[in-house]
Amino acid sequence: MTPTRFRLACGAAALVSAGLLAAGCSDSSQQASPGDPAPAAVTIEISDSGCGPRPAIVPSGPVNFAVTNAASVKVTEAEIQSGGKILGEKENITAGLDGAFSLRMEPGTYSVYCPGAAKDTWTFTVDGTGGAAPTATAETSLTAATQGYHDYVVSEVAQLQTATRTFTDAVRAGNADAAKKAFAPARVHYESIEPVAESFGDLDPAIDARIDDVADPAQWTGFHRIEKALWADNSLAGMVPIADKLDADVATVKDKAGTDTYQPAELANGASDLLTEVSTSKVTGEEDRYSHTDLWDFAANIDGARKAFELLRPALAAKDPDLAQQLEARFTDVTQGLAKYRTTDGGYQDYSAVTDTDKRSLADSVNALAEPLSQIAGKVV
Repeated sequence: MTPTRFRLACGAAALVSAGLLAAGCSDSSQQASPGDPAPAAVTIEISDSGCGPRPAIVPSGPVNFAVTNAASVKVTEAEIQSGGKILGEKENITAGLDGAFSLRMEPGTYSVYCPGAAKDTWTFTVDGTGGAAPTATAETSLTAATQGYHDYVVSEVAQLQTATRTFTDAVRAGNADAAKKAFAPARVHYESIEPVAESFGDLDPAIDARIDDVADPAQWTGFHRIEKALWADNSLAGMVPIADKLDADVATVKDKAGTDTYQPAELANGASDLLTEVSTSKVTGEEDRYSHTDLWDFAANIDGARKAFELLRPALAAKDPDLAQQLEARFTDVTQGLAKYRTTDGGYQDYSAVTDTDKRSLADSVNALAEPLSQIAGKVV
C-alpha cells in the first residue's frame, strides 16, 4: 500500500469536506469480445484474518478480480504483486463495500497482499494453460501502448528532475519567493505520471505524502513537507536535508523509470483510480492545502490519464468504438472545464478562490470521465 493514495471504493458515494457529493463508479469487469478467451474470475475476500484468493490458481490470460469486505475495519485494501511491484489493487474497500480490477496474467507465482491482516500475504498462481493469446494485431497495438507509456514516463521524470532541482536550489538558498514560484511547475511532472506512481514503491510516499499519510510527522519528507514550511510555517529552517532527500528520491525514480515496464491494464486501472481520487478526495483541496495549487495537479492528472487512454485507444476502439468515442468527448469536457481557471502567465488560479459550486461542477465532470474509463481494463486485457 502506498499511503499517499486515498481512493474511494467503487459503488460508494463520498461526502467530501467542502460539502460536495460525488457519485461512485462502475465495475470494471467486462465481457470478452467474441473470439477472446473468457476472463478468469477471482474473488478476494478481505477480512481481519487475511485475503486468500478464490481460486488460488488460474490459467494465464485475462483475469477479473473482485474484492469484497464483509465486516473488517482494519483491512481495507488488496493488491496483486510480483517481486514487490504492485500490478493491480483496490484501496479503501471499507466494510460492506466491494471493488474490481482486471489484469492480463502471465504464468508465474504472485502475491495477494492485504496490509493489516493477521496473515497479510497469500500466494496466487497462474499456470500456462490459458486460452488463446490476443491476436497479432491486438498484441502489437498493446505492446506499442505500453512502450509508448514507458517513453512518456521517462520523459516526464527527466523534466521532473530538472524542475525539482530548480525548486530545491531555491529552498537551499533560503529564497522562499523563488521556491514558491517553482513548487507547482515541478510537481506537474510527478502528477502527470501518477497513474503508475504505485510502481515506485516507497519512493511515492517519500516524494508525495501528505501529513495525514505518515505515522511519525518527524519522518515526513517530500514536496508537501516543504510546501508546509513555505506557506504555513513561513520559514525554511531545517528544510535543506528535506530538499536534498527529495533530489535523491527523484534521481532514484529516474533510474527506476528507465527499466520499469507496464502492462495495459496497469495504465487503465491507474488512470481510472486516479480520476476517482480527483473527483472525490482531491477536489476538496486536501492535497495542496497550504499552497492551494490544486488546479495544477488536477490538470497534470488529467494529462497523464489522457496519455494512457490515447495509447490504449487503438486497442479499445477495435473492441468498443463507442466507448472510445465517449471517452474522447469526456476528456475534452474536463479539459475545457479546467481551461477557464488558467491565468495569463500559463498557470492556474488559486484553488481557495474556486467556489463550492464550481468545485461540484468540476467533480461531476471528472467523475463522469472516471466511470467509463474504469471499463477500459476489462476491454483490453
